[in-house]
Amino acid sequence: MPTKRKRRPTFEDSTTKRQRAQHIFRLLKKEFPHPITALHHENAFQLLIATILSAQCTDERVNMVTPGLFKKYRTPQAFAAAHPAELEQDIRSTGFYRMKTKSIIGCSKGIVDRYGGEVPVKLEELVTLPGVGRKTANVVLGQAFGIPSGVVVDTHVHRLSRRLGFTDQDTPEKIEADLTELFPKKQWIDLGTVLILHGRKTCIARVPRCENCLVSHLCPSAGLS
Repeated sequence: MPTKRKRRPTFEDSTTKRQRAQHIFRLLKKEFPHPITALHHENAFQLLIATILSAQCTDERVNMVTPGLFKKYRTPQAFAAAHPAELEQDIRSTGFYRMKTKSIIGCSKGIVDRYGGEVPVKLEELVTLPGVGRKTANVVLGQAFGIPSGVVVDTHVHRLSRRLGFTDQDTPEKIEADLTELFPKKQWIDLGTVLILHGRKTCIARVPRCENCLVSHLCPSAGLS
């Protein structure tokens, strides 16, 4: 079992920490100047379904499933009326297909019954839908509507936020709270995406490629294992 990476202790005051965070953000934005979700979609509803499917599944696999899925079920009404056993088979390869089927049908029914078939644009409304938590809501609001409702905290953002010294918290909710305090609201949408992209390309989970990292000189975890 690989040794858990340690992080150098930091003793920054809040101003210094914000300055370092901004420097990191600017460098990552240069590497990823147009950060967008890797999930293929044509509208907010498709992104919502794709994000539900992406739980415990790679974006690549989801993108293999959704073209046929969205051709078969074109609207929230169609997903709401789907036969569970049939939809389970349609999404089986994404894993946890029974739970995801229940979430997708329930979410679609909620959109049809409560929101006139349109994806709501308020966080507090989105999270009332089955299968939709803060992460999914933040993805949809940020990527589909350009609304900075918060910072998406997936496994990559969770890992990088701690490695980069942005937070010492260990739950998505507390990490998001620290990130929204550290970064201005106008950066929230891009922040989550550039951290995800950097986490996939360089700061990978098992063996981070610190020697190839453009922010290693600003990272309290660089070179540590």
